[in-house]
Amino acid sequence: MPGEELEAVVTSERFVSIVEDDSSLREALVGLLRSHGYSARGFANAEDYLAVRDGLCGCVISDISMPGLSGLELSDRLREMGYFVPMIMITARAEPALEQQARDRDIVCLLRKPFAADALMDCVERALAA
Repeated sequence: MPGEELEAVVTSERFVSIVEDDSSLREALVGLLRSHGYSARGFANAEDYLAVRDGLCGCVISDISMPGLSGLELSDRLREMGYFVPMIMITARAEPALEQQARDRDIVCLLRKPFAADALMDCVERALAA
């Protein structure tokens, strides 16, 4: 089954979806968010997320570079579907053009790996307040 089990009670304001192809990072991010009181669910790729997107999500954290759809393409696809969820992008890529591409899509934050847990949590707060 794509994604991890949802917790019993979920509200969209505190629910974060993580789309990351690196399973160890994905699991770490789910754990970090849960330790801060958020409900979180991980997906191995954008296609898995799109297959089960259920409207419960308050924001999405997505890697930019993944097999299949990239994080930026996921953002485009969601908008085409009429689903305007705040997004946070993470990447190990360094090219400056990514910042403009993220701005063009109204991405809340673009974090470069490795990033501090506090920086991510600040971005999550900003995204959920959007």
